[in-house]
Amino acid sequence: MTDKKDPPLAGLRILVGRARQQASALSSGLRELGADVIEIPFIEIRKPRSYQPLDSALKNLLDYDWLILTSVNGVEALLDRLNKLSLTNKHLKHLKVAAIGPATRKAIEKRGVKVNVVPEEYVAESVVESLRNQVAGKRVLLARAKIARDVIPRELRKLGAKVDVVEAYETVIPQSSRARLREILKNPKRRPHFIIFTSSSTARNFVALLGKKVWNERTRPAKASPINTIRLASIGPVTSATLRELGLRVDIEAKEYTIPGLISALVKSQRGH
Repeated sequence: MTDKKDPPLAGLRILVGRARQQASALSSGLRELGADVIEIPFIEIRKPRSYQPLDSALKNLLDYDWLILTSVNGVEALLDRLNKLSLTNKHLKHLKVAAIGPATRKAIEKRGVKVNVVPEEYVAESVVESLRNQVAGKRVLLARAKIARDVIPRELRKLGAKVDVVEAYETVIPQSSRARLREILKNPKRRPHFIIFTSSSTARNFVALLGKKVWNERTRPAKASPINTIRLASIGPVTSATLRELGLRVDIEAKEYTIPGLISALVKSQRGH
């Protein structure tokens, strides 16, 4: 009779800071591997203050050659708005569509829209590289969050594209998470072993929610705050760079910048422990 091995993440408390509507895939994947998942959103997705720029772009889709979507939130916001304006997927048929990664691609294709380009690496720079020889003289519509990196529009314009950036949604700090986050970090019995960051926004908002109670590499002596024992996991290099800019160390970084890639990196970190 063989002994049953414990799941690879058994006994680990992992704090997931994704927005509520996005947390399920990550949380369920971690729970299946034995983790005790704590969900406290560091980010909240809201409608834009005005739909006017997005609506105007959608009513003039024939003017565009390319549509770029950089998140599942952007996909859902844009296609929901398309329906509200009594437009259909047929109005997108002439467009070439670029998705930043597999999750975004899946969300687009699930809604019946063909995706033409997914870059090799799931970051803005790779989107630009994948479109390098295809956008000169073309009109590009980029639908995204209110606050986002400007790499794509800036670099595509350098390549000769005319780029319109429209706000499809905005991300805000969920103030209701502040007390829960501070309480859980103070409690040794509930304090997570890992905190997961899936975007630069989650990193910035985490710091904002904690206020001055954030630790960094310069406060890691033995007598430092016990929360220094928590390890930080990042979905990829852009998020890692933001964490470091904020003074936070990065203990684990996914090699594939996706939720499955992040889960895989966590499992790998536990082998031999």
